[in-house]
Amino acid sequence: MEEFQDFPKMARLSRRAIITEKIDGTNAQIFIGEDGSIKVGSRTRWITPDDDNFGFAAWAQENREDLLKLGAGRHFGEWWGRGIQRGYALNERRFSLFNAIRWAAHGTPVKQIENGDSRIIKMQDQAPACCHVVPILYDGMFSTDATNHAIFTLDVNGSSAAPGFMKPEGIVVFHVAGNVGFKKTIEKDDQWKGKQ
Repeated sequence: MEEFQDFPKMARLSRRAIITEKIDGTNAQIFIGEDGSIKVGSRTRWITPDDDNFGFAAWAQENREDLLKLGAGRHFGEWWGRGIQRGYALNERRFSLFNAIRWAAHGTPVKQIENGDSRIIKMQDQAPACCHVVPILYDGMFSTDATNHAIFTLDVNGSSAAPGFMKPEGIVVFHVAGNVGFKKTIEKDDQWKGKQ
């Protein structure tokens, strides 16, 4: 007998969206165990300083004590800068955390996180000094106008993550209610990434 499966609940489109700059580097993750252990990964595999991805594992090892401030869990971000993809005219490499709702960039004021319930006050966490946070370009009700404006602003003004760099890649639109992200690039957005 076939087991009944209900139709999944759908999120409403007209809800909050966070638009951040899509940085052109390499996807990275840091996993911190409850026991303080750290594992480092690329988009597809665990890495080590001996089997690295653009030096990310070596950087994580050098910054271990600071990275432990992220707390237990999985922390995704972009490893970018000198020698990686666009390079952004930087002399160094940076790790920028993706979860811009949770993290305030080091040295900036933390803000209250909107959660729909005024009785619950939750504040952002401060990112460790060794980490950056992807820049928020828009925080408000989802609209295609907002996404088009964010793309236009990056195209005209250049990168927010690396001010002065005039060839940013694009944006990531995170739909909060749907808990899903979408990317849109300034150039070749209509082409499949694997296309030659």
